[in-house]
This record gives sequence, structure tokens and C-alpha cells, in this order.
Amino acid sequence: MTTDQSQSELAVGFIMGVSYRKIVALLQHRLKGYDITAEQWSVLNQIDRANGLIQKEIADRTGKDKPTTTRIIDLLESKGLVFKEPGRQDRRSFFVYSTERGKEIIRETAPIEQSVTDEVKRMMSGEEYELLMDLLQRIHVHFSDSQFDEVEK
Repeated sequence: MTTDQSQSELAVGFIMGVSYRKIVALLQHRLKGYDITAEQWSVLNQIDRANGLIQKEIADRTGKDKPTTTRIIDLLESKGLVFKEPGRQDRRSFFVYSTERGKEIIRETAPIEQSVTDEVKRMMSGEEYELLMDLLQRIHVHFSDSQFDEVEK
């Protein structure tokens, strides 16, 4: 943002996107020694938390599309962090589970992810952080409505 450009003149999507990329870059930097990207970490974290999710559930929980989710799961599998088992009712679907190594990575890196959240929280009061989260959740819900489904396709 240039000094002659006020915050109110910036498009909301632009400033949210720039902020998101900076936060992800910070997390990525802190995860450097673990051979896992921030994107891979978010997928592994969801798999580890629920242990036994199908691809669609993982995609929904991480806000990623199915092809991206498949690519990340395949990468995590090649690193020995997750494994797949075929579904019992539908052989076309599979459940994804964390390996012991995947669980270990999450245990070791969860404090790193929390440190990034804590850094964001240090920039504002507790009330401001709660308001930020409420506003972001409202935006998420609004754009998750079915009226916007066609935009995503």
C-alpha cells in the first residue's frame, strides 16, 4: 500500500489477499525445517484431527477444491505422512488417515501454527480479534451460500 492510498480506497479482496499471503508466508518460513508446506500442513492437520476422512470432507474442511486436495493427499502419502483405505460401501471413495510420522509432524508443528495466530493477536485487542474472526466468518458464510455456487464452477 502506498502512503498516498488510504485503507478505505483498497479493494477488500486485495487487502485480504495480501494479508493472507503474508500470514501464510510467515507460517511457511517457520515450517521450513519440517519438509511440509503451509498448504500441506492444513490438509494433514484436518486429517489428523478427524482421522478417517474422505477426500470431499478434507476439501470442505480446508476450503480447497477436489483436484488440489487430491494432489496434496498424494504428496503427503509419498512423504509417508498419510495412508488411504478404500471405502466399505463405495470402492471409488477412500478414507485418509495419518501415519505415526504424520501425527508426530502435527504434534511438533501445532505450536508453530499457534505462534503465527498469536502474532496476529498481538496486533490487536482481544475484542478486535473476536470482531475480526466474526466478520471473516460472516464473509465466509455469505459467499458459501448456494447463490454463489455458479461463480465457483
